[in-house]
Amino acid sequence: DGVSEPLMAAIKLRLERGEQSLIFLNRRGYAPVLSCTACGWISRCTRCAANLVLHLADRRLRCHHCGFEGHVPRACPSCGNQDILPFGRGTQRLEGWLQEQFPEARVLRVDRDSVKSRKQWEAMLERIHAGEADILVGTQMLAKGHDFPKLTLVGALGADSALFAADWRSPERLFSQLMQVAGRAGRAELKGEVLIQTEYPTHPLFAALAAHDYPGFAASLLKEREQAGFPPYAFQAMLRAEAPDMADSIAFLKTAATLPVIQQHENVLIYDPVPMKLSRVANLDRGQLLVESGSRPVLQAFLPRWREAIAGIKSPSRLRWHIEVDPLEF
Repeated sequence: DGVSEPLMAAIKLRLERGEQSLIFLNRRGYAPVLSCTACGWISRCTRCAANLVLHLADRRLRCHHCGFEGHVPRACPSCGNQDILPFGRGTQRLEGWLQEQFPEARVLRVDRDSVKSRKQWEAMLERIHAGEADILVGTQMLAKGHDFPKLTLVGALGADSALFAADWRSPERLFSQLMQVAGRAGRAELKGEVLIQTEYPTHPLFAALAAHDYPGFAASLLKEREQAGFPPYAFQAMLRAEAPDMADSIAFLKTAATLPVIQQHENVLIYDPVPMKLSRVANLDRGQLLVESGSRPVLQAFLPRWREAIAGIKSPSRLRWHIEVDPLEF
C-alpha cells in the first residue's frame, strides 16, 4: 500500500524499542478518487474542476475545494458496475493498512478530519506526549512546531508529485516541508532517523536534504529562475476573474489586456488570458492574466492606473475580479 520494506522494518524496530514513528502523507481522506474500471467513471465534483475525495470512515465523497459532500455510491452511476474502486491513498487508508500490519501498535491519525477544533487538537497532543500512540499518521499539521521526545522515526510518502508540478515553486515548498517534518525526529536524547520514499533518489533536492544544504539548494533554484526569467528576477501581478461562464471571464480579461493605458507603459509585458489550473470552484469559472516587468517601480507605477481603467469595464453582474501582486498560485 505504498510503504516500502525499509520503512516497514524501521517502524517495526521502533515498536520493539518502545519509540514512536511518524508517517507523513500530505493527503487526507481514504483515497484521492473513486473510479469505475469498466467505463472510466470517476468521482468528480459537480461544482469544481476537481475530484471528490473518498472518506471511507464517514462513507462520504468530499470536495476539498468547495466543501461539497455526497454519499458513496454502491454501484457506478454511469454503467451500474458494482466493482468501483478507490485509487491512490490518503491518511485514512494508510492508517487502516498500518493497523493491519502492526495489530499490536496504537496507530493515531492526525489531520483536519480527525482534529476539527482546538480542544481536540490539545487532547491529541496530550495523547502523543503521554505515549498513548506508537505510530502517528499525519499531514502537514504535524510538520512543524511540535516536540515529541519519544518520536525517533519520520517516514515521508508521496514526495515525488511536487517535483513535476505545474507550479514552479513546488520544489521549494517540498524542500521546506520535508525539512520541517524531518525535524520532528530525534529532538530529545534519542537519535532520530528520516526515510523519504522516492523514485528519484539522485534528484538534487533529495541530495540537498540529506546534506542539510539549504544554501546550496537555494542557489541552484535561483540559478534556474534567473535563466527562466522567474521571480525574483522578474516582478509579477495577476489579474483574476471569475464568473458562472468561462467565456465571460476570458472576455473580461481580453478587454483588460487591450486597454489604452497599457500602451503608455512599454516595459510592462501582458500575457494572454488563460483559465486557471483549477479552472472551476463552487460553480464559478476562473481565468487569469499575468502581468510582468523587469522593474518593480515600473510595475508599481502601472498597476494603479490599470486598475482604475479595469474598473470602468462593463461586465456581467456576477463577474468578480481582483489583482494579486507577487502571485503565489498559477
